[in-house]
Amino acid sequence: MTELWVERTGIRRYTGRSSRGAEVLIGSQTDEGVFTPGELLKIALAGCSGLSSDQPLRRRLGDDYPAVIRVSGEADREQERYPVLTEKLEIDLSGLSPEEVERLVVVVNRAIDQVCTVGRTLKNGATVSFDITDTGHRE
Repeated sequence: MTELWVERTGIRRYTGRSSRGAEVLIGSQTDEGVFTPGELLKIALAGCSGLSSDQPLRRRLGDDYPAVIRVSGEADREQERYPVLTEKLEIDLSGLSPEEVERLVVVVNRAIDQVCTVGRTLKNGATVSFDITDTGHRE
């Protein structure tokens, strides 16, 4: 299983890392060149939808189809959460008939609903636990 962690690199700055060598810079909205945690949540959702829909889209559009998934959602600052996240797949379907487009929409939505772990987790909620480990050495 891939290990994931964040390391503090400055005041309100962290680097997210994986045991596979990936890195992502995390910080405040006022910092250049970083993602906020909320932005990463949204990107994870859009990325998961993209990966989940890739096979049915490739079958109908070919391996090299261009696509962009935009994701948005305003934060409710009173509750400190995102009550609504909206994804929009931008893709050229002009080579398909209206019936084929209709069928593709059904198949893509079904694929995302069945295998997008991030979307399924957000829709169903998750239990989150947080522990603190003292790494200090005492004599």
